[in-house]
Amino acid sequence: MGSYVIAGGTKGIGAAITRQLLSEGHQVTILARESSNDPTLQAAEFVAWDAREGVLPALTLDRIDGAVYCPGTIRLKPFHRFTVAEYMEDWQINALGAALFLQALHKPLTAHASSSVVLFSTVAVQQGMSFHASIAMAKGAIEGLGRSLAAEWAPHVRVNTIAPSLTQTPLAEKLLASPDKIEAGNKRHPMGRVGQPEDLASLACFLLGPQSSWITGQVIGADGGMSHVRMI
Repeated sequence: MGSYVIAGGTKGIGAAITRQLLSEGHQVTILARESSNDPTLQAAEFVAWDAREGVLPALTLDRIDGAVYCPGTIRLKPFHRFTVAEYMEDWQINALGAALFLQALHKPLTAHASSSVVLFSTVAVQQGMSFHASIAMAKGAIEGLGRSLAAEWAPHVRVNTIAPSLTQTPLAEKLLASPDKIEAGNKRHPMGRVGQPEDLASLACFLLGPQSSWITGQVIGADGGMSHVRMI
């Protein structure tokens, strides 16, 4: 069985990824701001880390088979109302945090012949959506980081990025806070529903595993058809 490190593995998509990896018998280390009382996550090792704080705590891992960076923000407002502090926090959590996370894990990731990294962007990078300027900037950097590292770390470490649309997680709870909002979100997607954490977890675990051994440097939309399908 493999060894995996999941940043942001106690909530939402990260928790769903952790559950799936644990169910398959893998060893999982979670880095997150807060631990979880969820019994389905208790088999994972927990290490406290806030992506806004920069440097990671020391991890006693000689090698890992894969790493996933899940921390993110959803800050939506008109462009002229963003403050420098808001831009910086979005950048630190989404982009700089991911870079520091992967720098810290470079040695255990490259300790054997084949490992995998999964990052998370957003459909808003390629689509161009109103009020998404700050998050689209930060997640656009994630897509650039993923492609750059896929080239630099090939052939031993694969790096891919998933670009979801609206997914029902604690991070998106304000956008899906009522039945009317959920229904409006469902109608925006060609597949007729917003995403669930398990939708993204299944794809992430596929990209972590040997079945995807010839896939690297990709930005893969898991967005209910939002990015490429138009309903007439």
